[in-house]
Amino acid sequence: MFRFANPEFLLLLIVIPYFVYWHFHKGNRRSVTLQYPNLELVKAVGSSRWNRYRHILFGLRILALALLIIALARPQSGAKQEEITTEGIDIILAMDISSSMLAEDFKPKNRLEAAKVVAAKFVRGRKNDRIGMVIFARQSFTQCPLTLDYGIVQNFIKDIRVGLIEDGTAIGMAIANCVNRLRDSKAKSKVVILLTDGVNNAGELDPITAAQIAKAMGIRIYTIGAGSKGTALYPVDDPFFGRRYLPMQVEIDEKLLKEVARITGGKYFRATDRKSLEQIYDEIGKMEKTKIEVKEFTRYAELFVYFLIAGLGALVLELVLTNTKFRKIP
Repeated sequence: MFRFANPEFLLLLIVIPYFVYWHFHKGNRRSVTLQYPNLELVKAVGSSRWNRYRHILFGLRILALALLIIALARPQSGAKQEEITTEGIDIILAMDISSSMLAEDFKPKNRLEAAKVVAAKFVRGRKNDRIGMVIFARQSFTQCPLTLDYGIVQNFIKDIRVGLIEDGTAIGMAIANCVNRLRDSKAKSKVVILLTDGVNNAGELDPITAAQIAKAMGIRIYTIGAGSKGTALYPVDDPFFGRRYLPMQVEIDEKLLKEVARITGGKYFRATDRKSLEQIYDEIGKMEKTKIEVKEFTRYAELFVYFLIAGLGALVLELVLTNTKFRKIP
């Protein structure tokens, strides 16, 4: 960026055309008469070839004047810079990996595989947020602690599978594990996104008590019930007939999940297929936006000294030439 700190001095440049006009139309009319008793001596001296370049002196004088006026206007060059302040969010993704997550009502994959794909996409879309991962079935474990390394989080998501934990659904213990991971967080916003397809049937801590603890710690919980309404096909491996698919009744304790979300100031969502699950994560992402403040400022460097030096240089050169090559006879 380029600017003049005192542009009002540029108005002085309007005098330059006047000086040029005066020099070429009026200045040359001036004449000086010298009386010589004998012109033969003058003719013998002849004229200098430098006389034809006498306008250089005037050009240097005008150039010096223009440069000095520009220097008075204080030209500056600037570089625009940004100061970015971010206020990230700490997010724990809590995912049910009980055997019921193998139900294949989230085509073309089962619930767990669909949830993994959507969760990985959610992680890729975040910026400046620390993200962790908790998995649960009969017990709850931390799959990935809070981190800004989203590549690691996505790798841990890929490694999730049914069978890592004994079968069951311990929603209360999952919430407690998430709270434990967020209790020392300094983030202004602390969030848990809990996805399950069943009913709490395991663990030493009931979900309502765990939700109240989360509220006391300033943690907001978004709950997602995953599963189609009615029945869903569930794979069963038979030693004699191989894999078969049996209809299984979808049982999600929506009342409990709504209450957990209400207590903590979150929201409950119902996902009946992969598309609706993606929309839910997108909506949560919009509600939990990272705060980013951008302050723009410009640093300016003074350039007037270059114009000042050039102007004085032109002025000195004009004076030197006036008293040497273009010196007049007194």
